[in-house]
Amino acid sequence: MLKQHLQQKLLQKLSPQQIQFIKLLQVPTVALDTRIKEELEENPALEDPSLMTQDEPKSEYDDLNDRPEDYEQSSEDTSMDEFNVDDYLQDDSTNDYSTNYNNGDDDEEKKETPIAIESTFFESLQEQLDLIPLSDQDFIVGKQIIGSLDDDGYLRRPLGSMIDDLAFSQNVMVEEEDVLEMLKLIQGFDPPGIGARDLKECLLIQLKRKDTNNPIIVKAMNVVENYLDEFTRKHYDKLEKSLGLDSEELKEVVNEILRLNPKPGDANQVTTKQMQIIPDFHISNNDGVLILTLNSKNAPELKVSRSYQEMFEHYDKASSKDKKLREAVQFVKQKLDSARWFIDAIKQRQQTLLKTMNAIMHYQYEYFLTADERKMRPMILKDIADKIDMDISTVSRVANSKYVQTEFGTFLLKSFFSEAIQTENGEEVSNKEVKKILEDCIGNEDKRKPLADEKLTEILKERGYNIARRTVAKYREQMNIPVARLRKEL
Repeated sequence: MLKQHLQQKLLQKLSPQQIQFIKLLQVPTVALDTRIKEELEENPALEDPSLMTQDEPKSEYDDLNDRPEDYEQSSEDTSMDEFNVDDYLQDDSTNDYSTNYNNGDDDEEKKETPIAIESTFFESLQEQLDLIPLSDQDFIVGKQIIGSLDDDGYLRRPLGSMIDDLAFSQNVMVEEEDVLEMLKLIQGFDPPGIGARDLKECLLIQLKRKDTNNPIIVKAMNVVENYLDEFTRKHYDKLEKSLGLDSEELKEVVNEILRLNPKPGDANQVTTKQMQIIPDFHISNNDGVLILTLNSKNAPELKVSRSYQEMFEHYDKASSKDKKLREAVQFVKQKLDSARWFIDAIKQRQQTLLKTMNAIMHYQYEYFLTADERKMRPMILKDIADKIDMDISTVSRVANSKYVQTEFGTFLLKSFFSEAIQTENGEEVSNKEVKKILEDCIGNEDKRKPLADEKLTEILKERGYNIARRTVAKYREQMNIPVARLRKEL
């Protein structure tokens, strides 16, 4: 049996222009240039004046204006929508947006420091292998070992698996002793410790390349060989008793081990996924007045192609139009619309970025003036969304992917948002302030007797911050500070 009923639904549909703006808003600066180049390649009606090195070529559609009377209206054609040419003829010489606040005089483009690309440690090892006179078989085995190393420089692949790979993929038959011999050779390459199969072997390789006549080195090798677990757990009392050392001697041994590199592969590695951070904003302090500037990379001067605009003029002058011409004009209209929407989305992106960052800067004005984290006010996404009359999701997209360069560092906008903590006198402070106090306390502690979380909780309560121990532990972990036992030093 069929039943009819009424149902109300509240739906929010985004237009293609709004979707395009949202996508552009969350694109980081480093990727914006690529996105614009993609649009320029896809849409010939969109131009970047900075890329034009010569006069714009004559339009291939110029003949449309030669004999407009030649185009006859075919019998099957129906009337088409009227196009207003003025909608697409715009003044490209003016900018209706600004890239800075407070009328800063310094319009000079900020220089970005490029990241030097170095060879990876895999390439470095291969170069060292190439310098050694080897048989064809040993050379192949050496390449197999280097290719089997992890990014941190360790060889965690079983030797048997590499022997099988050599046999099946390269038809090279070797024994385990052959692979071990080449492995020992590669373990002598730089950086020291490369090719180790575990942490103990990595540290021992590095120690053996030092002066083994030095008694401190000999004792350090003994610790790594036989007492590595106690060393990593910082059970120094056990080490003193087991090795018969006093605290000063043990301190020298421990310092020698701490100077070793537990991840030798990371020293020279440059991965293809390395992300270059380009700030979206610059904040400068001009005698106590903050000046906010949008990175010029976020403000490309795009315009609609003049040749495509002229196509509409040619069409407007034509007295009659057949189906083929109408289809061509429809294509031009689509490209002009797309170009105009993209330019509008870029401008809206710039305005939104500046509006959001300006609100954040004024909300945290004292912090940006002093660089003192204790001056940072509690701030959540809603605070900024209310100030600029925008949706919280819009502020979130900006905060999660944009960076600002200040005179004291470059920061992700998200880092300026923090929860509020109430002190004993009812004042609300940022949890950033509490973290700064924790960092100062841990930085000034006696490393022989580091402060436990319970003691840190007591210190905060004495200063008026009534915070639970688990919250202190959470803040400590967020700052990547280990527990007290692992902070202990001799």
